[in-house]
Amino acid sequence: MQRSLEQRMAIKFCVKLEKSGAETIPMLKKAFGVDCLSDRQIVRWHKALAEGREDVNDENRAGRPSTSSSDDNVKRVRDLLNTDRRLSVRLISETLDISKTIVHEIVSESLGMRKHPKILRIAN
Repeated sequence: MQRSLEQRMAIKFCVKLEKSGAETIPMLKKAFGVDCLSDRQIVRWHKALAEGREDVNDENRAGRPSTSSSDDNVKRVRDLLNTDRRLSVRLISETLDISKTIVHEIVSESLGMRKHPKILRIAN
């Protein structure tokens, strides 16, 4: 992280010196060696900074919501499985409107269940 921030500041410096993206790439490769950003990333940052962007920090990313495997969702999955332990992850996902990956995570990690041929059983 710190290394790429350093490189973005170097790109910003090159933009202020009115160097082109093509001129900036070899300079960064020489300065940072194998830790250098990819050519595409250098060009992307060069363009953004040349168009007036001042901040060299990354923008916030949305990512996965932290509430996706919340206690409420764990309870809902547990209650549904208590009615019928043979339900598939896909069916649980569709019924509760939670993504399949989150349902799988809840079933396997939070509830400690594992799949046995066509039946979910509590892991020993």
